[in-house]
Parts: sequence; structure tokens; C-alpha cells
Amino acid sequence: MSITTSRRRARRGIHGQIVEEVGNRIARGDWEPGEQLPDESVFGTELDVSRTVVREAMKVLSEKGMIESRPRIGTRVTSSNSWNHLDPDVLKWVFANKPTKKNAYDLFELRRMIEPAAAKLAANRISDDELAALRQAYQEMVDAGDDFEKGIEPDLRYHHIILLASGNQMLVPLGNTIESALAASFRISSSAPNERLESHKRHEAVISAIAAHDGRLAAEAMLYLIDRSQELILSIID
Repeated sequence: MSITTSRRRARRGIHGQIVEEVGNRIARGDWEPGEQLPDESVFGTELDVSRTVVREAMKVLSEKGMIESRPRIGTRVTSSNSWNHLDPDVLKWVFANKPTKKNAYDLFELRRMIEPAAAKLAANRISDDELAALRQAYQEMVDAGDDFEKGIEPDLRYHHIILLASGNQMLVPLGNTIESALAASFRISSSAPNERLESHKRHEAVISAIAAHDGRLAAEAMLYLIDRSQELILSIID
């Protein structure tokens, strides 16, 4: 079975393509934890790449905690408990391949630790330009209407602006880390289009609180937004 995806290969270097292909397959469950992966020559033939490229890709996946290699044993898939779930690629692959309720719980717990606090800080520190950018992102979400894919980018930007406006430089990289998982979770929620209007209202409530420089209300509004999003995602995931 070929796992070559020409569209991805056009966008990524050959090394990154192999990491993407194999990482996706591991996250999808093509191999069980503890199962041995094909050797480099088999992968090289299947993927039409050199053994050197396969070897380098395996090193990357090992650094992400998804595989482990031992002499005379070979390369085996690790338990998901060993994966680096703060790695953007790992998050992307997990949420693109039938995430579990545990995956969703973990993501939303992390969001609750970060985003309400960021919204509270933003209410006190946001600049006029940042507030204008936040409102613009929100308006683009609304203007996207039923084009859900079009609405994902401004939704991500909305959350990113709040992290920036918090003024805490350590919060921004955390937002970048979970961005792929957020995008995937937004796609999951697209199966409930009737929820979109209510979601927009919740996003607007956060902006209103931040614009009023009410940190407590901004944190509460963001927490409510996250809690309702979690309820929706968990009702959809099997």
C-alpha cells in the first residue's frame, strides 16, 4: 500500500514528507504499541526514498517519543503515553486521526490553564491596535458564514491575538504549540453548524469584556467559551 501523497510532497521537503506520512500512520493506529516497524529497506521501497532519508525521519519520530529503536530488536511503536503531546506535529496527527475523549479532555484542560488567564491579562494590557485586530478577526469569523474552512484561520488568529495582548511572552509559544489541535477541533465541531451562531456570541462576549478592561469578566467569558466548546466536541467524538 502506497502512502505517498503528492499534494503534501509538493509542499514539504522529502525528509519532512516521510516524517509526516509515518507519523500520521502511527497516530492512526496502523501499528499497535510495541509492534515492530518495517526495516529501512522496506520503508525505502514503499516510499520510494533512500534508506538514509528513512533513517533520518525515524530519528525525528524517536525524538517525538513515538518510536524507539534498540539493537537486535529493531524499531517499535511506543505507547501514546510516551509521545510528546506538546509537539505540534504530534498534536496535529492525533487530532486528525480520530482523537479520543481523553485527547479532547487533555487539550481543553490545557486551554483552561492558559486562555482565561491570558484574557484577564489582555483586558489590562491590550493596545488599541491589538483590540482592532481582535475585532477584525472576529468579524472575519462571522463573515465566513457557512464556509467553515474559511472561518478557521480568523478563529485561530483571534485566540493568538489574545495571547499576544496578554503581554506575557511565555504564553505565545504555548498557543503556537496547540494551534494544530485547535484547528482540528474546530473541524470536528463543524458537524454541528447550528452551534456556530452561539459560538460567535461567546467570542464576542470575550471581546466586550477585554474592551471594557474588565479582567475578571474576560476570564469568565473565556472559560465559558472553552467549557461550551468542550461539551460540543465530547458530544461528537465517539
